[in-house]
Amino acid sequence: MAQSPPPPFDPSSPPLIQGFAPTPLYREGFREKFVRKTRENPLVPVGCLATAGALTYGLICFQKGNTRQSQMMMRARVLAQGFTVVALMVGVVVTAMKTQK
Repeated sequence: MAQSPPPPFDPSSPPLIQGFAPTPLYREGFREKFVRKTRENPLVPVGCLATAGALTYGLICFQKGNTRQSQMMMRARVLAQGFTVVALMVGVVVTAMKTQK
């Protein structure tokens, strides 16, 4: 089988990517992207907030000298971080499954 040469490059029409419809260029801002990503996988922001909350409260308890409560909050932070990582992985798998259909 002889391989044919690639088509000539035409800068006026960008190549089409399979699965994507040609649309006019649109720059998505931070707010639009954040809202879109939150709707796609709402558990990730929840996990991030839980992690930040446990860390903040744990540091406050540590500063006040309540070491037992501080230690519990650091453990809760690790659990919240684990939850966030699992939520990210589930989101990646679900997105990959959607693109295969």
